Amino acid sequence: MTKVKWKPGTMVYPLPAVIVSCGSKKEDWNLITIAWTGTVNTNPPMVYISVRPSRHSYDIIKKTGEFVINLTNKKMAFATDWCGVKSGKDFNKFEEMKLTPEEAEFVKCPIIAESPINIECKVTQVIELGSHDMFIAEVLRVHADEQFLDAETGAFSMQKAELIAYAHGNYYELGNHIGKFGYSVMKKKTKKKIKNNL
Repeated sequence: MTKVKWKPGTMVYPLPAVIVSCGSKKEDWNLITIAWTGTVNTNPPMVYISVRPSRHSYDIIKKTGEFVINLTNKKMAFATDWCGVKSGKDFNKFEEMKLTPEEAEFVKCPIIAESPINIECKVTQVIELGSHDMFIAEVLRVHADEQFLDAETGAFSMQKAELIAYAHGNYYELGNHIGKFGYSVMKKKTKKKIKNNL
């Protein structure tokens, strides 16, 4: 197997393509598309977003110390891209993209009704990294659209929700389910059990 050597770069892909909502007052509400985001801790549940200081949302989040991560799906793909290339200085993104703001429970910024999952976040730390600053935040509440929940288990179905991902400037649908956490060990146990029963 031959490997090609590249200079250092951002190669951890794919990533979720999310729309982050921010602003404590209606006149300040804004939406920004973020791909540099993810989970950083389980207990307490914590996430991060990385934002360029030049972005309009940066000062809003820095001032209020809160935001909402809204996961996006296939139906929201156009809005996801548009909210990433247009500035909140020039547009009311909720109105332009016909997205519905709804009241959150613990933060003043709105959630997006059309989003399958909304994650209310409170900033605990800001780390200056270079091109971006990382906002580390504690998760205060998660809102899940019940139409995407499994009727029997109550688990959220990514396949039903048609979540999208981002990689190298492109958006993608998620692929087929190939296994669940721990399935490799479960297979081994099953094989051993079958062998012992022979």
